[in-house]
Amino acid sequence: MSARLENSPLPRSAAHRDDRLELRATRDEKRLLSAAAAYERLDVTSFIMRSALPSAREVVERNERIVLSERDTERVLGLLENPPKPTPALLEAARNHRRMFAK
Repeated sequence: MSARLENSPLPRSAAHRDDRLELRATRDEKRLLSAAAAYERLDVTSFIMRSALPSAREVVERNERIVLSERDTERVLGLLENPPKPTPALLEAARNHRRMFAK
């Protein structure tokens, strides 16, 4: 690897980014992002990704994870260990599903 690349302030992972995002910004927002990136010795893309990705991960995790109280956890585990008998409506739905998707 050349000395130029080894001393580059850009994270190596930036070289593997193939997809593109478009971002609209005002002139002042662009100047601010450029200045902040320069202070951090990053390009604007790396600066934005470094700042935005942790927030994006937090939002996704918060919305994709279900957190149950201790009482609710015990209830779910109890139902998994001792499931109730199927209701007539569930049995009918299963029959309809088999009819619709039978080979």
